[in-house]
Amino acid sequence: MKWSKGRAPGPSAGRRSRVAVLALGGLLLAGCTNGQSPGATGAQQPAELDTGELTFAVVSHSRAGDPFWDVVKSGAEQAGEEHGAAINYSGDPDPVQQSQLIDNAVAQGVNGLVISMANPEGVKSSVESAVEAGIPVITINSGLEQSASYGAITHVGQSERMAGEAAGERFTDNGASKVLCVIHEAGNVGLEDRCAGAKEKFAGDTENLQVDVSNVADARTTIQNKLMSDKDVDGILTLNPAIANAAVGAARDAESEAEIATFDVSPDITKAIAAGDLGFAVDQQPYVQGYLPVTMLALKVRNGNDVGGGRPVYSGPAFITKDNAEQVTKFAEQGTR
Repeated sequence: MKWSKGRAPGPSAGRRSRVAVLALGGLLLAGCTNGQSPGATGAQQPAELDTGELTFAVVSHSRAGDPFWDVVKSGAEQAGEEHGAAINYSGDPDPVQQSQLIDNAVAQGVNGLVISMANPEGVKSSVESAVEAGIPVITINSGLEQSASYGAITHVGQSERMAGEAAGERFTDNGASKVLCVIHEAGNVGLEDRCAGAKEKFAGDTENLQVDVSNVADARTTIQNKLMSDKDVDGILTLNPAIANAAVGAARDAESEAEIATFDVSPDITKAIAAGDLGFAVDQQPYVQGYLPVTMLALKVRNGNDVGGGRPVYSGPAFITKDNAEQVTKFAEQGTR
């Protein structure tokens, strides 16, 4: 403010100055609140997310103690802790029993469901009933092709067919001529898709071999007998870490030089790759399959978000080879790969 020459500001001028400052502050406040004070009636306040605790059920087709599904569970529980959601995890490989677990979760009024569908037709009715009850559903791991038609928001996992194709191409590049694809769960469509994909892209011959993951010792004997009776097999594709370890022992006992590869990862698998006992592993990142769906459900329930745009969210495939096995081992040992 410019004062007249030779005159000092008097009391009235000081009052005018203070009034001007207060008026300016009022204008700035009005500009920030669209002309209304923060507490005025009709003022637009930002909406607050509901931060109350939620309960989500994860119902898989797993057997108790399966290390793959332990990692999925770990991912789900970590996301639950971060998003204030209780996680009820259960699993059963029998689709009838798995359906009962889904029905129980619906009856308990959970806020969301995460479901793997190794036998999509076997759990279809229960999944659709959950959707009809208004419970948001996200499928994981298996059942990608049926997920949207059953009413799920999205699917988190890998395309088993595409992952199998990638494995078949790698065996071709590595010079194999006949690959044995070892299926460890009868009726699991995801495992069948893996072998079908490998057959589609592999330049040589493929043959499926059925074993039972609940009896690893017997699976090892079955693989060994096959290698001893068919010397043309120079590649083995297993679909489970426990069966991969069995195949390593079987090949050693049969004195076979077949390259062994597997789906899925564990500390034993990454160490075997680093040691040269396994050629490679196809990683679908189970931790992601547990973590992402819980995060997505929390967003859905609390903020109305739909993630995936009706399409699957891929967690794989990723390849573990000798080049990156040591790095992945560190994560596998802490239970996140």
